[in-house]
Order: sequence, then C-alpha cells, then structure tokens
Amino acid sequence: MDLGDGILLRPLLPGDGAELAAAYTRNRAHLAPWEPLRTAEFFTTARQDEFVRESLRGVHEGRTAAYVLEDADDRIVGRVNLSDIVRGAFWSAHLGYWIDKDLTGRGVMRAAVSAVCALARDDLGLHRVQAATLVNNEASQRVLRAIGFTEIGHAARYLRIAGEWQDHLLFQRILEDAPDSGS
Repeated sequence: MDLGDGILLRPLLPGDGAELAAAYTRNRAHLAPWEPLRTAEFFTTARQDEFVRESLRGVHEGRTAAYVLEDADDRIVGRVNLSDIVRGAFWSAHLGYWIDKDLTGRGVMRAAVSAVCALARDDLGLHRVQAATLVNNEASQRVLRAIGFTEIGHAARYLRIAGEWQDHLLFQRILEDAPDSGS
C-alpha cells in the first residue's frame, strides 16, 4: 500500500530479518528513549530472523498483524504491529509502531497507522484498537489524535522503557466511528 513520500506499507515477510537488523541499528539512538533496553544481540540478523519467525507464527495463529514500512530502495524504515488480538466480546488489539529517524514529521506514520486501522476493521473485523505512549512522547500522541484516537487514561509505571518503569497515556480508536484521515 503506497503511503506517499516513496514509502510502502506491506506485511512482514520471511527473510526481513537482515533489513530489520539494519533498520534497528541505523535507528538505535533514535528509538532508545521509547523502547525497552536492547542487548547487542537484538541488533543482529540472527535475532531479527527469530523475531520475524515469532511474529509470523502469531500472524498465522491470528494473535498479531505485522507490517513494515519500506522505502524506494527496499530498505525497511519502520514497523506497525497489532498485538494481543482478542476476539470474543472484545474484538480489540494493541497498536505499536516506529519510524526511521529521517522520516519523522512527514505524515508517513500517520498514514501508516491509519491504513493499519482500516485493515484491522475491514480485514480482521476488529472493533477497537488501543495504544499507549510515554507521557512525554508528544509526536506519537499527535499521530494518534490526528487519526481519531482518543485519550482514555493514564497508566502509572505501565511499561519498562529505557530501563525504567514509566507512566503512559492510553488511547483508543473505535474503528467503526473514527474517520480514515491519515493522509
């Protein structure tokens, strides 16, 4: 799916490990404040190959949906994931995403998250997507608010990020209600 700015959104594929390792290595400092502490092994092709296999197993089992952003040079420049997909009475998932340091502020992630929400609604039949951001991650909050997510709460010491238990703001989007305005 074309997101503009020469960026495509596509499903995660077997064999993406090397490109993911390169993308994470290239963005190591950029992502460090927003992610769990990473060991040196995390940035290797071997470990990313394992993560790809694990993710694709989750996709096959209906627990996750995994996408990458790819530039015109076939480099992976971001990820968007739906995890913890729950059916039954809930029909919901958690959203996670990141983008290459050189693409921030261009609206690419807004378009990618909007597209994934449309896929969650139309292809997966989900009702709701929720997301959490660090309290000080204003850029991520702008992405979510721009495409119809609403803030639903504050979670104290929600996730261990950058080595510390950190507070997060919680957001949700009811997929039938929110406009697809991510472009």
